[in-house]
Amino acid sequence: MTTTDPRTTAGEPGGPGAGGDAGDASGLSVVALSQGQLVRRRFLRHRGALGGMAVLLFVVVLAFTSIGFAGIPGWWGYSYTQPNPIVGGGRPTLDLVPWLDGDGLAWGDHPFGQDNIGIDYFALTMRGAQRSLIIAFVVGVVATVIGTLVGALAGYYRGWVDALLMRVTDVFITIPVIVIGAVLGRRFGALPIFLFGAVLGVILWTSLARLVRGSFLSLREKEFVEAARAMGASSTRIIFKHILPNSLGVIIVSATLTIAVAILVESALSYLGLGVRPPETSLGLLISNYEAAFTTRPWLFWWPGLFIVLIALSVNFIGDGLRDAFDPRQARVRS
Repeated sequence: MTTTDPRTTAGEPGGPGAGGDAGDASGLSVVALSQGQLVRRRFLRHRGALGGMAVLLFVVVLAFTSIGFAGIPGWWGYSYTQPNPIVGGGRPTLDLVPWLDGDGLAWGDHPFGQDNIGIDYFALTMRGAQRSLIIAFVVGVVATVIGTLVGALAGYYRGWVDALLMRVTDVFITIPVIVIGAVLGRRFGALPIFLFGAVLGVILWTSLARLVRGSFLSLREKEFVEAARAMGASSTRIIFKHILPNSLGVIIVSATLTIAVAILVESALSYLGLGVRPPETSLGLLISNYEAAFTTRPWLFWWPGLFIVLIALSVNFIGDGLRDAFDPRQARVRS
């Protein structure tokens, strides 16, 4: 039989309450954190994710405030449609390396240069960045909705529903995305960019559907789902009120990475002439339009390419940070 020494009770020397704060024997106070607090702290400690978020926010603010959006004027003085007299052969006036030429930092009238008819290339690049960002985020939303619904239904109901939906998913996976995108782009590329983004979203949901299906297959066997089912909760309520909130980590991470993929797919299709069509523009279309000028006026090629890389990398870093933040195997975070 085990006996308790009264000297080791709480409040006595040697007891768990000795030394002040409740917690471990070293005197460190351990505060229980909610899942949301843990995710937030892990994300804020991920330097790559914070850097990616800062870069993406800078690009978004620069693109949408410089030339204006939806009838709201911007602070940049030149239009992306109005030609101007060509100055200095259309070369960029931006100078960020004063130690090479000794003339100091300079922004100039046309920091990104001018195209062959005198249009300010900074304004044109910002217009392309706007359209590419809008398409990418529309793709992310549409692909997330479709992938979540397909994966949730397949994982929860299993049986013939699972077999049917996964076979449809397999068909989309076996055909390369760029091939499907090329076919759809040729057919729907002349649509407004919101509709074109929705069309691309229809082909980029497959990976999310598989991830959500796996999450639902695991969660549907948990005790809280059995308890909800025993209390008479409908399948719709169980899916959307009980299982789906516990799968948000997988969904958010996958949606973020889908946006990065959408940027690259849209750029590739527009470069091939199967995506955004004039009079609209995008970063990929700008690269395609000025490909022939790469050897004579390379800045017409560099700037759109640089913004594609910045957007794709920053979104990927944010996705990596979210994946680490939602990973339950991460080390415990103390307050």
